[in-house]
Amino acid sequence: MLVRLLYASRAAGPVTPEIIEGILVQCRAHNPALGITGILCHGGDVFMQVLEGGRDVVNSLYAQIVRDPRHRDIAVLHFEEVTERRFAGWTMGQVNLAKINPSIVLKYSERPALDPFGVSGKVSMALLEELIATASIIGRAG
Repeated sequence: MLVRLLYASRAAGPVTPEIIEGILVQCRAHNPALGITGILCHGGDVFMQVLEGGRDVVNSLYAQIVRDPRHRDIAVLHFEEVTERRFAGWTMGQVNLAKINPSIVLKYSERPALDPFGVSGKVSMALLEELIATASIIGRAG
């Protein structure tokens, strides 16, 4: 059974390129063997990540993330059973919101800054769909 989990968190410390790269390297090293795909969005000190894969594996990975000292204020925004993956093209794609047109984020929120804690999970998923449509996601499969 495939599921999609979307969560948000705040960084426990300063967000540096090395922190982001460390998260992505870890994801890309472990996710293929687990059958996990998804994307990581980050802006300021906020992370938003979608994970897709088998229900047990996604739940287990989320439990690890909750214990990860790099994250705080972790919240599930959206969880659903799915018939197919939407983010199958990425073992863990990346969106640095500082590098995209702010109007894309503004379309879905009160200000042009990532605030998944202030909008519904459906709105956050709509933003991710827009990022796919505008080819804003970078990364690779496999």
